[in-house]
Amino acid sequence: MLGYITKRFGAAILVLFAISVLVFLIFFATPGVDPAARIAGKNADPATLAQVRASFGLDEPLPIQYAMMMKHLFITHDLTSFVNRGVMVIPQIIDAIPITLSLVVGAAVIWMVLGVVMGTLAGAMRGTLVDPLVMLLGVFGVSLPVYWLGEVVNLITQKELHDSVFSWVPPLGYVPFSQSPGQWALHLLFPWLTLALLYAGIYARLLRGELINALNEDYVRTARAKGLSERRILIKHALRCSLIPIVSLFGLDFGALVGGAALLTEVVFGLPGVGKLTYQALQNLDLPVIMGTVLYAAFFVVLANAVVDVLYARLDPRVRHAA
Repeated sequence: MLGYITKRFGAAILVLFAISVLVFLIFFATPGVDPAARIAGKNADPATLAQVRASFGLDEPLPIQYAMMMKHLFITHDLTSFVNRGVMVIPQIIDAIPITLSLVVGAAVIWMVLGVVMGTLAGAMRGTLVDPLVMLLGVFGVSLPVYWLGEVVNLITQKELHDSVFSWVPPLGYVPFSQSPGQWALHLLFPWLTLALLYAGIYARLLRGELINALNEDYVRTARAKGLSERRILIKHALRCSLIPIVSLFGLDFGALVGGAALLTEVVFGLPGVGKLTYQALQNLDLPVIMGTVLYAAFFVVLANAVVDVLYARLDPRVRHAA
């Protein structure tokens, strides 16, 4: 098992290295892309461009440029923004991480509870009116774009009905938990619900299918023959086995969202997390910030994949023997 874990995390490091090289080449070596022109501004004369290239090391060969950027990013931690002079990249990302974690963790709790409850109800009551109703709610949640739903929520809670029904809803933004736990939760309540609605439907549909398959397995029939109640069979046997793919999917989704996939939710609700930081960097073509946020996102996605693989190998020895 230790050998498999070492091999899997070694492969994860290679993937992160490949991603860093690929992102660097896209933004620094693509024909027609000139970071110096972006830094110097419009209509900069050749002398100014040459000075900018020399100041930022952009006149060096590409391998040296890559090594310098990785050094500033991971060793000295003094990589600075091209747009906001003197503003370092790493502190920006560190400040944004708690906001993204607050959003994703809260939404994850809600969508897991809703997804498991809805999926279990639909699977256990297949053939009744409850099943299509629950699945209809799931499809409804999956079909709504997060950005559109967030804008509608803001329109209702911040403008149309704010003075009457939703007067308790605070303005868009973020309040740290250490400053005021109550305001922290109020500011994140609707972002949590908006993000959770999408994933709750996906998890409910997946769990329903897994639960239906599990209820037709031989071990369930054996449990019925032993006289166990349907409730105990459902919760203790069928549901436990059906949750394995749910846990795997959760690990991947959580890693992606923490890595910045919650970008649209953060932007529409004014949350200054990693997703919004990436969005602003892309708008301004701030290459150091883009590099930092992309590698941060890749780290969480690759880490989540590696952890899921290790858990699978722990549960099923055939996985690690085949590797």
